[in-house]
Amino acid sequence: MSRLPRGFYERETEIVAREMLGSVLECDTDEGRASGIIVETEAYLGEHDLACHAAAGRTARTEVLYGPPGTSYVYFIYGMYWCFNAVTRGEGLPSAVLVRALEPLDGIALMHKRRPRIKSDVDLTNGPGKLCTALGITGSMSGKTLQRKPLLIREGEPVTDDRVEVTTRIGITRCSDWPLRWIIRGNRFVSKGKPS
Repeated sequence: MSRLPRGFYERETEIVAREMLGSVLECDTDEGRASGIIVETEAYLGEHDLACHAAAGRTARTEVLYGPPGTSYVYFIYGMYWCFNAVTRGEGLPSAVLVRALEPLDGIALMHKRRPRIKSDVDLTNGPGKLCTALGITGSMSGKTLQRKPLLIREGEPVTDDRVEVTTRIGITRCSDWPLRWIIRGNRFVSKGKPS
């Protein structure tokens, strides 16, 4: 599978979020490679989107969001979980797609090693923090290009419109009524949270 070109990300965030469904997120670490099919995404649109980190303006934390499209933005939440995003649009236009859930593909034994209490493959990667733990994604990978290791997003099987559902985003309080979450309808690996 070839990697998604930088130009893929250099478009409106909503389009990128929709078209990332079915592609493959892959992470290489010293422990090995783990990957999964992207089954759920959310778009965060910039400084006017109060749920986007860029709403705080340009800071040390958000600097990556203002960088080139096709860059990883990995941030820490709740003092315990990393979350992975792909930066979109153009430089100076802070926006990104949050990958919320994956269908495990390669390195499943390694994912279970990283999440030893999890017995079911379904629960390995069905949330943004879960998938980062399972794949070994950490903050050290933030600001890296998605064109080479350790993080790549590869082309996958296209997902037709009749298999896609759009909802409001999950787990936020601001701009919670914006329909910016895309899922593969009926996929059992989609996260369990309810839309706003």
